[in-house]
Amino acid sequence: MTSSSTETSKVNTCRYKRVLLKLSGEVLMGDSGYGIDPDTINRLAAELIDVRRHDVDLAIVIGGGNIFRGMMGTASGMDRASADYMGMMATIMNAIALQDALERQGQNCRVISALHIKEVAEPYIRRRAVRHLEKGRILIFAAGTGNPYFTTDTAASLRAMEIQADIVLKGTKVDGVYTSDPVKNPDAVRYETLTFTEALTKQLGVMDATAMSLCRDNKMPIVVFDVTTRGQMLRAMKGEAVGTLVRED
Repeated sequence: MTSSSTETSKVNTCRYKRVLLKLSGEVLMGDSGYGIDPDTINRLAAELIDVRRHDVDLAIVIGGGNIFRGMMGTASGMDRASADYMGMMATIMNAIALQDALERQGQNCRVISALHIKEVAEPYIRRRAVRHLEKGRILIFAAGTGNPYFTTDTAASLRAMEIQADIVLKGTKVDGVYTSDPVKNPDAVRYETLTFTEALTKQLGVMDATAMSLCRDNKMPIVVFDVTTRGQMLRAMKGEAVGTLVRED
């Protein structure tokens, strides 16, 4: 009875009903240089739960760069496929940590992995994933697409299409897309809006070219925003002018 009354009391004041949130693994580090910062992941979990309270179907694709990056392994001489699989395992570790933080705060959650690791995560089945969303559970997609040579950005775009999300929100440590690296160039200017073609031709690094092309071909908008600033996530869900909007041409 309590659960039912809680569900019916939810009101969607957000612009989007179903959202795919792409989180970079580096966000979980907080101010540390490696790994998962407990305070940071607990804050993120609280904000995700707040979004869910607004009756938004929420799915997350999480990266693993705070633990291991496949390209970093390749640069040191590793076989690319082996390095990418190690990166996928890092995303599973992050997904389990985020699931734990969510469940400790009372939110029902499922980790769904593109790699079969049934002891800790469900295998990816599209219809089952959609059903979890319909039941009000937060989904965390781990292990990218399950294939080497594809990034978690591409996985985010692909999963967004498969669950019929309204938008892809990319949460990073930067408050949008700039004309150049704002850390290196203090004169860099932030874009409020971009078309997919502009982002691709100018090589602005919104997402990799495969992910961007997939979103462009399927008319899936992207918002890049600063997820480290409290409250920005919900503002982005509400469709406020947060970060940079990348839209169809």
